[in-house]
Amino acid sequence: MSINSFGHLLRLTTWGESHAPAIGCVIDGCPPGLGLDEAHVQGFLDLRRPGTDKNVSARQEPDKVRILSGVYEGRTTGTPIAMMIDNIDARSADYPADAPYRPGHADYAYDAKYGFFRDPRGGGRASARETAMRVAGGAVARLVIPEIEISARVVVIGGEGDAARWDALLDEARMGGDSLGAVIECAATGVPAGWGAPIYAKLDAELAAACMGINAVKGVEIGDGFGAARLKGSENADAMRAGAAFESNHAGGIAGGISTGQPIVVRVAFKPTSSIRIPIASIDAAGNEVEASTRGRHDPCVGIRGAPVVEAMVALVLADHKLLHRGQCG
Repeated sequence: MSINSFGHLLRLTTWGESHAPAIGCVIDGCPPGLGLDEAHVQGFLDLRRPGTDKNVSARQEPDKVRILSGVYEGRTTGTPIAMMIDNIDARSADYPADAPYRPGHADYAYDAKYGFFRDPRGGGRASARETAMRVAGGAVARLVIPEIEISARVVVIGGEGDAARWDALLDEARMGGDSLGAVIECAATGVPAGWGAPIYAKLDAELAAACMGINAVKGVEIGDGFGAARLKGSENADAMRAGAAFESNHAGGIAGGISTGQPIVVRVAFKPTSSIRIPIASIDAAGNEVEASTRGRHDPCVGIRGAPVVEAMVALVLADHKLLHRGQCG
């Protein structure tokens, strides 16, 4: 069984592969009457579109979205919202079926699960191309939570937190056929206290799962995250004053799996892009030892285009939990 849907009441299902004719999604559970048109979704898609800068993939995709269902005269109808983006600039010849497994990529793991029936072109379903539809879904989710502001930004590239050094690091990696990792920090303000659940649908657990499910993500922190393990209890506690005013936010806006009313802060670690020109020891589908060197057009740092995707997944989780909270507590 392959799970391609996400969410409880507000559910996102994505479909399509990197070099297929198109990619798409279906959002189910969206309330009726919300103003939605293609321009709204396009604004978010343009933020993650490739081919816009030397430090992102040179693949030229306009990512022009079409809304196929669930909207009538500019308003959501309450029925499933289907959206689609045509793949325009795929170069499948860069991905021969007999190419070696790319170390760090999903090639080998997909073969282990599905046998030799996967689509190898551009990474198929494992490609970051799929995240365009998460961004489209997140654009719809934001309509459910207009009271919340969600903003993500890159804070570290290649282990360096000084943004003034990023260009030089990226140039060196790109020219050398290598890649870099990145950390993105996302904050959601305006979330009221009380969203989430105390046990099996903790808000922080679902945010972590949503962000960990993004291609190339290998770590997620809420609030101080791993840093909290180095603090004393007296240092980590978020002291409170009258009027539910907090003196700090080490918890990242969530306690006991439920929002506290403070900003929700999530940090997401993206690994370096696995598709690089530098030869790496690998094997082919027959088990022969070979070296893998990837052609094609790839981001020297996939995290650069990750901020809109992180925002989208945070929006989807928060919109879902708003509906869940309303369903249980009114």
